[in-house]
Amino acid sequence: MEKQLLINNPYIPKPYKILDFYRETNDNFTLKIDIQVNHDPGQFVQVSIPGIGEAPISICSDSRNFIKLNIKEVGNMTTALSKLKKGDTILIRGPYGHGYPMKELKGNNLILIGGGCGVSPLKGVIDYIENNRKDYKDVILFMGYRSPDDIIFKRDLDEWKRIYNLQVTVDKNPQGKFCYDGEEGFITEALKKANLTNENKVVLLCGPPIMMKSSIDILKQKGFHDDQIFISAERLMYCALGVCCHCMIRGQFTCLDGPVFRYDQIKDFKND
Repeated sequence: MEKQLLINNPYIPKPYKILDFYRETNDNFTLKIDIQVNHDPGQFVQVSIPGIGEAPISICSDSRNFIKLNIKEVGNMTTALSKLKKGDTILIRGPYGHGYPMKELKGNNLILIGGGCGVSPLKGVIDYIENNRKDYKDVILFMGYRSPDDIIFKRDLDEWKRIYNLQVTVDKNPQGKFCYDGEEGFITEALKKANLTNENKVVLLCGPPIMMKSSIDILKQKGFHDDQIFISAERLMYCALGVCCHCMIRGQFTCLDGPVFRYDQIKDFKND
């Protein structure tokens, strides 16, 4: 009995093999993990390395044969993860939380807006759409980065541009240092210029809080309603089980009720 309880303990991660490692930018990389699990776009897993720590990472793929995790190096834990290689073992528990409600959104036109690392969970949405393309109408993608050197998922951009209406912007191209022929300026500027109407459209949004707030303001000026917008909220999730209460937003737990929320459910969340 004790052994069975230990195996099913949601606090205890299990080891999984890394199938592939590839670097997206100087400080961003993607891991492909040999784990077979059902999940929704926007859900996350808790990744750990003994003696170093644990971190919540969004799933950026849609497959039942593996998961992909896109990770930015921002501290000891993510730096340690960046030193792993194909064939190494990693500890994972999850997936956790609620993702983007893709089944409920069937039949809609979709607008995806991602900023920086916020493109990562939206990559899982894009993969899901590709696997279920007949369920959705037009798809518009807005992706914004600091510079051309910060663009992630470069290997997918040509295909996305061919299939969808894709717009990529960079805040600035330092002195033309990089070979880049796209738009320069904040992603919110591109959003302002876009001819968008709210008819039969749903917006899926992820990125820095200030970028999401500005994007929502622009969308509302264009006639979008709060219940047409879904955001992935940024809160550090320690336990992922609603125990530590660290990730609470307006009485809801990000790790259990989110990280994806319909905007009217946590309106003005940044002031909590």
